[in-house]
Amino acid sequence: MSDSKKRMQEDMQLHGYAERTISSYAAAVSVLARHYQCSPDQLCEDDIRKFFLHLINERKSSRNTLKIYLCGIKFFYEKVLGRDWQLFDLLLPGKSKKLPTVLSRQEVKAILDKVIKPLYRMLLTLIYTCGLRLHEGVALTVKDIDGQRMLIRVRGKGGKERDVPLSARTLDLLRNYWLLHRPAHWLFPSGHQHLMTVSHSSVQKAFKSALTESGVLKHASVHTLRHSYATHLLEDGVDLRFIQMLLGHRSPTTTAIYTHLTQQSERLVQKAVNRLMTDS
Repeated sequence: MSDSKKRMQEDMQLHGYAERTISSYAAAVSVLARHYQCSPDQLCEDDIRKFFLHLINERKSSRNTLKIYLCGIKFFYEKVLGRDWQLFDLLLPGKSKKLPTVLSRQEVKAILDKVIKPLYRMLLTLIYTCGLRLHEGVALTVKDIDGQRMLIRVRGKGGKERDVPLSARTLDLLRNYWLLHRPAHWLFPSGHQHLMTVSHSSVQKAFKSALTESGVLKHASVHTLRHSYATHLLEDGVDLRFIQMLLGHRSPTTTAIYTHLTQQSERLVQKAVNRLMTDS
């Protein structure tokens, strides 16, 4: 490991970044180095500009991918090397305006019923019934489940922890799952020795297969279960501020998007639209 890369990882640790973030940002700088076949501290601002044009025009990278590259490379040059380049302000990708896909309760059940392996079915059920991000669900340990208090301890972005309520049905499923697999540390381990967690890609693959088998035609992913959880809570009258806390959102603005996705909102709008022409 080069001195500059080691310094970058150490600086990110000092900033309190999560291990997953450190790994992603360091990987972005490594890709940059491989692209130019030289140490990244030898590159100039114009080299970085050409690299991002390569990502956009040739690799057709998504906004989320560009954002990871930008954050990682910007941290390296600004915080580690002390180079204050104006280019990084220009590179900030525009925000997506798309509304997330939301599944109905019946569609969620139809998909989960088609998940073949018990480990994946339990993990995806937990992601939906607790509103978890994929990496939060994968990283759960046996000790995170508090059956007495009906809570689950979740480690979110930046290492921030939060407690999320468990339903009685979900807890029963977890107990049956534990009796079947007997996990010792990781709740969803991979391999015979159970030293690692199940991979993100394998969970996504299991979800996609179940989605196809279920006949649900919506464009959905594992994260759609989290969106559906928040929307269904809101439809059942749970306060938006409380949903924000359950999801681990920093800003209420992020959570407010679900007010546009509830069936009640759609019915109210439709009713109001119908009244527009009643007197015409």
